[in-house]
Amino acid sequence: MEIVIASKNLHKIREIRSILKRHYPFDFLSLLDFPSYIPPEETGTSFEENAFIKATQAASTLKKWVIAEDSGLVVPALQDEPGVYSARYAGENATDKDNRLKLIKALDQIEESERTGYYMCAMALASPDGIQVQVKGSCEGSLLLKPRGSQGFGYDPLFLKYDYNKTFGEMDEETKNRISHRRKALDKLIPSLDNLLKKQ
Repeated sequence: MEIVIASKNLHKIREIRSILKRHYPFDFLSLLDFPSYIPPEETGTSFEENAFIKATQAASTLKKWVIAEDSGLVVPALQDEPGVYSARYAGENATDKDNRLKLIKALDQIEESERTGYYMCAMALASPDGIQVQVKGSCEGSLLLKPRGSQGFGYDPLFLKYDYNKTFGEMDEETKNRISHRRKALDKLIPSLDNLLKKQ
């Protein structure tokens, strides 16, 4: 059975595949396997809304089961920015570095004790008939003004995970995949994926 990961982000695809492949015999495809498919605009005002939009359109159009997610960094002291705009915080065509630089400037204006935040991941599983389940996972930490590490992507070099003396940018892939917000969301999808496996 094929399940499509509704993303073109290689980092996200790799993380989801590496976590699920150990447990399920499904063929995990991605939107990179469907070059003619045009993803919908992320017009939601929450991670949950965007995940729903991405999952339902891909499942309906591709006629396949789909896992879609929307995730980002939330900093309460910055009125929850970057939030749903995490990937385009510094502009529509911003690079990860551009986004990090904008965040560093914003963090520099607040007290060190307030430089905390969390990654949020909203995930949705949909069939061609519609949404099946939606889940969320989060991961808390403090935020640095100087990047550390070259692993991961996005804001990872600035995100110092609580209880670890490493940023996500310094962590090895296996450790991050065990504790990340994406992993926590995927863990909540397991009952639904188990049921899907039984129906094969």
